[in-house]
Amino acid sequence: MDIEFVAAGQALSPKSALARIVHEGAALEGVLAQAAAASRFTGAKGQTLDVLAPAGLDAARLVLVGVGKADAADALAIEHAAASAYSAVKASGLATLRLELPDAGADLAARAALGVRLASYRFDKYRTKEPAEKKPSIVKTEVVAADSAASLKAFEPLAALADAISFTRDLVSEPPNVLYPAEYAQRVKRLESLGLEVEIIGEAEMMKLGMGSLLAVGQGSVRDSQLVVIKWNGAADKAAQPIAFVGKGVCFDTGGISLKPADNMEDMKWDMGGSAAVVGLMHVLAGRKAKVNAVGILGLVENMPDGNAYRPGDVLTSMSGQTIEVINTDAEGRLVLADAVWYCQDRFKPKFLVDLATLTGAIIIALGHDLAGCYANNEELAGNLIAASQTEGEPLWRMPLPAAYDKNLDSMIADMKNTGGRPGGSITAAMFIQRFIKGTPWAHLDIAATAWRKPSTIPTSPDGATGYGVRLLNRMVAEKYEG
Repeated sequence: MDIEFVAAGQALSPKSALARIVHEGAALEGVLAQAAAASRFTGAKGQTLDVLAPAGLDAARLVLVGVGKADAADALAIEHAAASAYSAVKASGLATLRLELPDAGADLAARAALGVRLASYRFDKYRTKEPAEKKPSIVKTEVVAADSAASLKAFEPLAALADAISFTRDLVSEPPNVLYPAEYAQRVKRLESLGLEVEIIGEAEMMKLGMGSLLAVGQGSVRDSQLVVIKWNGAADKAAQPIAFVGKGVCFDTGGISLKPADNMEDMKWDMGGSAAVVGLMHVLAGRKAKVNAVGILGLVENMPDGNAYRPGDVLTSMSGQTIEVINTDAEGRLVLADAVWYCQDRFKPKFLVDLATLTGAIIIALGHDLAGCYANNEELAGNLIAASQTEGEPLWRMPLPAAYDKNLDSMIADMKNTGGRPGGSITAAMFIQRFIKGTPWAHLDIAATAWRKPSTIPTSPDGATGYGVRLLNRMVAEKYEG
């Protein structure tokens, strides 16, 4: 999508759609007032009104998009309205969308452009017979702004964010026969062109490190497991203590010997959504040259039911030296994270560590499909995450870590079990990871409900991969940890 910022009154091309974002209750004139009255369009948030372009207007089509009351129309609302405008005309056959805002200031113009960029995402590389009339026709968006140069400058870091989210969505959308651990690692390696440092650690080195927990998950697959380390050194002091992010990267999850039901198993290609969010964060930090030292760790595996697969009843020895009795091989993500978070702390000694994982179906039962669960051992870190999530429209809900539940992980023959049973399943999964945190401020984000949406109700997120987590983490880093 080509984005331009233009002055009001600039001539429209004849193949253009004009979208006006209007506040609730805003006065409309002439045929627009008549059309609004006939369709009960008031400018309420989420409303759209598509009309034939009135006489004297160069555009071929006119769309009104409601953004709600003026005092509640924040940047996120403008972004969603712009995304809705794009969706209304994307397959119209027209080539250009022009957006007119109620406030043409640089920041809001930039956020409107971001909304269109995100809404226009499409993963169609494997479609070979799609009719042309079903493909989006809008290839350029012109955002009307009082100061085009200032708007373009304001959009630069948002363009880097959009690039990163698109990269994350691509990773999550890829089929598992294409994106397996080694291929995934190589795609991340290519991001060194942005200035990142990427290190790929194979199975032999992980064995030497004692990562018996992570390696067990992948031992049933013909695809080797990988540990990927991504570094961004953007702080003035390159040796300063970094912040750290760790992602679960199960490229496909059959459940292993504890085999999942066949229905919807194809969705398990996105069980690496936590790791993809970490990649996206590192992508945007490099893209906007963030003034911070950060490290991202990805634990990449496939969980397959081979004759060499790990079994219920096995006892694993993690990198930490703690032993784990396997109760269910479909509780595999926490086994990957156990070694990945330990390695991260042991090597990098970070200021804090946030892990992201599509970890449990239990979080969907607890919170539904619109919220991710946030567990933390540190109030400041939890507060920073929640605040950023609210600003960026990627909602988190703080979940408890009750000490009494920890005993549910106790094993008769090992230091712990890998499940605590069905009651409070997301909580005990988080508490399992917490057993591998050694005094570091830590938060765990269970994003099983939010990494993939079908159908999606968010204008900036088409059906499928969302890229959830990239925005909120980028916001938190920018506001709290740079400088």
